[in-house]
Amino acid sequence: MKRCHFVRHDGSEQQLVPDPISAEGRRARLEAGNPVLSRALGFLSVSILAVAVVLGVPQIVEQITLLPPIADHIGTFSSPFRLPAVANTALFVASVAASTERALRLRYSWLLDGSAFGGGTFGGN
Repeated sequence: MKRCHFVRHDGSEQQLVPDPISAEGRRARLEAGNPVLSRALGFLSVSILAVAVVLGVPQIVEQITLLPPIADHIGTFSSPFRLPAVANTALFVASVAASTERALRLRYSWLLDGSAFGGGTFGGN
């Protein structure tokens, strides 16, 4: 979400801010009170998501290509990465936490949050 405004009947707008006790409000307070830590958390979450894509997607593609109908038509793919179950579970949990952090920031990045293929957001903004 890029922004959220309340539009009154007379057409005037007021930008809405998250409730201070909500998760989004606490994240906004952290960003206002400690911008260096906030940027570090943001960088860490993007890094975790990038690692999850690089390590996870090839493993998922390998599993999908092992299905007999797909293997018969296009062949199989062998992932260059073979992580143990514990590492894959840790990667999944870390990526869920990083995705949650990205969502709580209430910031929009066309690369990370939007569709690179023309989807965009609902309603234009």
